[in-house]
Amino acid sequence: MPKRGQAAERQTEGRIPGAAGPTGAKDPAALRVATGALVTLILGGLTAMPPLSMDMYLPALPEVTDALHAPAATIQLTLTACLTGMALGQLVVGPMSDKWGRRRPLLGGLLVYILATAICALAPTAELLIAFRLLQGLAGAAAIVIARAVVRDLYDGVEMAKFFSTLMLISGVAPIVAPLIGGQVLRLTDWRGIFVVLTVIGIALTALVWRCLPETLAPADRHDGGTVEALRTMRGLLADRVFAGYMIAGGFAFAALFAYISASPFVIQEIYGASPQTFSLLFGVNSVGLIIVGQINGKLLVGRVSLDKALGFGLAVITLAATALLLMTSGVLGDDIGLAPIAVGLFVLMSAMGLAMPNTNALALMRTRHAAGSASALLGTSSFLIGAIASPLVGIAGERTAVPMAVVQLSCALAAVVCFVGLCRPWQHKQNAQAQEPGTASAEGGTAPATEAGTAAVPRPRKSDR
Repeated sequence: MPKRGQAAERQTEGRIPGAAGPTGAKDPAALRVATGALVTLILGGLTAMPPLSMDMYLPALPEVTDALHAPAATIQLTLTACLTGMALGQLVVGPMSDKWGRRRPLLGGLLVYILATAICALAPTAELLIAFRLLQGLAGAAAIVIARAVVRDLYDGVEMAKFFSTLMLISGVAPIVAPLIGGQVLRLTDWRGIFVVLTVIGIALTALVWRCLPETLAPADRHDGGTVEALRTMRGLLADRVFAGYMIAGGFAFAALFAYISASPFVIQEIYGASPQTFSLLFGVNSVGLIIVGQINGKLLVGRVSLDKALGFGLAVITLAATALLLMTSGVLGDDIGLAPIAVGLFVLMSAMGLAMPNTNALALMRTRHAAGSASALLGTSSFLIGAIASPLVGIAGERTAVPMAVVQLSCALAAVVCFVGLCRPWQHKQNAQAQEPGTASAEGGTAPATEAGTAAVPRPRKSDR
C-alpha cells in the first residue's frame, strides 16, 4: 500500500512526460525526447558549479590574504574546505536523492549554497570564511551528485556515455571562463564581489531547476530504508570489484587533473617566467583540448569503439604524457627545456582527460540500476578525496622545480591504469559479450553486461527496513 502522501507526491512533483507509468516503469524513448536543450544546459550548469566555485576565486587569493590579515597558508584552507565539503557532501546527498527523488535534495542543496555563498561575501575573518566555504562545498555537492544521477535515470549504455560527453562540453567551459570572470570582477570591486556573483549564479540555477527540471526518479523506484539501507547500498556497490575499479581509476585520473590545476599557475608563471596573460591563454587552450576530445568521444567513438577501449587509450595517453613531463622537468632530456614542450605535454595530458573522465563515469554507473544516487556519490567523493590528497604534494619539493607536479601526475596515471587492468579486467567483458545471446548489448559495445551483477550487489530495501 502506498505511504501517506505518496499519491499526492505522484501528482504534484514535476515529471518528464512518459518518465514513469503507474508501476514506475520508465519509457526511455519518452524520457530522451523530453530532455531538450534547456534541461541539458541546466545539468551542465550544475556540473560546472565546482570549477566555478573554485576557479573564480583563485585570482582573489592574494587580495583576501591582505584584506583579512591572514597568512597565505590559512587562506589556502578556504580552497581545501570547499573541496572537502564537495567530497563529503556527496555521500550524504546521493542516498537522500535515492530516497526522496532528485528535485527536493537538489533544491535544498542549492538554497543552502546560496545562503553560504552570501555569508562568504560578508565574512569578516578568515576563520568564518573557511567555515562557510566548507558549508558552501557541502551544499554544492548536491548539484554534482544529482546531475549525474539524473543522467543515469534518463540514459543507459552508449547513450549515457554520449550525454556525459555533452555535459563535459558545457561544464568544461567553466574552468576557462571562471578565472577570467574573477579577474574582471576584481577590476570593478574587491574579492567579496566574486561571492556576490556566485550567489547570483546560484539563484539563477535554482530558479531554472525549480521551473524546468522535472523529477526523473519515480516514487516506485525510490529507497526508503534510511541510513542503514544507504550504508548497505554503498557497501554493495563497493563490493562490486568492477564498479570499484572504475571508481578508483576515475578518482586517480581526476587527481592528475587536479595536480595540474593546483601547480600550473606556479609552474608556468614562476618557474618558466610566463606572464599572467600567457598562463590564462594556456589554461584556456588546455580546457578547449579537453572539451574537443570529450566531443570526439561522445560523437565519434561511442557506439563504434567499446567504452573500455576508449578509456584504456585515454589512460595510456595520460601516462605517456606524464612520463614525458617528468623526463623534461627532471632534466633527463636536457637542462634547457623551455615552456613550449612543457605546454605541449600538459595539453596532451589534459586533452586525454576527455576520454578518461566521461567513460569511467558511464562504465561505473552502468553497473547499477537502482542506486544511481549512491553510486554517483561514491564516484564524486572518491574523485574529490583523491584529488584533495594529491594536490598538496605538488609543492612538496619547494618553489624551484616542476618535478613534483610531474611525479604526482605520473603516479596517479599509473595507479589509474593498475585499477583499470587489475580490477575492471576489460578483456573479460569481451568474453562475456561473446557468451551472450545474439542481439544482447554488452559493455564491450557500450551498455553493460554487468548491470545485473551490479544490481545484485546493491540490495533492494527490505520490508523490515522500511
